[in-house]
Amino acid sequence: MIKNIQAATVKTFIPPRKTTSRKGENGTVLVVGGSYMYHGAPILASMAALRAGSDLVYTCVPKINVVSTRAHSPNLIVIPLVDAKLTRGAARKLVGIIPKELDSATIGMGLGIQDREALRMLIRDLLDRAVMVSLDASALVPEVLHDIKDKNVTVTPHAGEFRRLFGEDPPSEMRKRAELVRRHARENGVTVLLKGPTDVISDGERTFLNVKNLASMTVGGTGDVLSGIVASMLSKNRKPVEAASAAAYVNGRAGAMAQRKHGFHIVATDLLEFLPDAMKPFDRTSGK
Repeated sequence: MIKNIQAATVKTFIPPRKTTSRKGENGTVLVVGGSYMYHGAPILASMAALRAGSDLVYTCVPKINVVSTRAHSPNLIVIPLVDAKLTRGAARKLVGIIPKELDSATIGMGLGIQDREALRMLIRDLLDRAVMVSLDASALVPEVLHDIKDKNVTVTPHAGEFRRLFGEDPPSEMRKRAELVRRHARENGVTVLLKGPTDVISDGERTFLNVKNLASMTVGGTGDVLSGIVASMLSKNRKPVEAASAAAYVNGRAGAMAQRKHGFHIVATDLLEFLPDAMKPFDRTSGK
């Protein structure tokens, strides 16, 4: 069954924050991305994860991006990749130094990948640690499908990345589009969040539509913000279709607020500004 995402449903997908919780218990996230050209993508994702309520975000970027990333915000905990791109050596060193208590990780935004086997190594290691993984951008390659099948992994492609990953173009007609997403999600044992004017999210069983129709959100970086929110939601809710649906809704809500203020002239950092307001309807606490 296909359902439109509603605020009331999203509220059930975002767990309450415990009043007795301590640092780290509201989500510890790893972001792996960036390259010589795309230094901003992992910053956007990391700040989005923090704004969406995660306690700790570790931002892993190539060593050439470390200074600029650290300079952006003191809120970021930056881990250098030892190479300019993701290599097998860089992947091995990274898995040796990342915190053991990670809840979720998002990989791929702006990431330069020297060797796709290095990407597979990193994904497998995180999954072996029971980390909730989401993949975006350059991490969306068909070589990873075997490693992520039936492992509760989330993929967040736009239409072109969907074609590269699954070998089919999403049709424009929405019911056919939703059915294609549902089929590939079921066949590959993953949760798919196909980005577009209407986002389609499915795990092969449940399928949700997030209607945005925001002409301003074609600007670069809004997908990186979404990746950070997905990772944040996964750190709290280990049901990927629920976490991804909540993230898509919150991202769209922040985009709508930004568009109301700036018209068609928004930039991705505007979404970060409005994320707290977009999250407020879902903020609640629990004593347990």
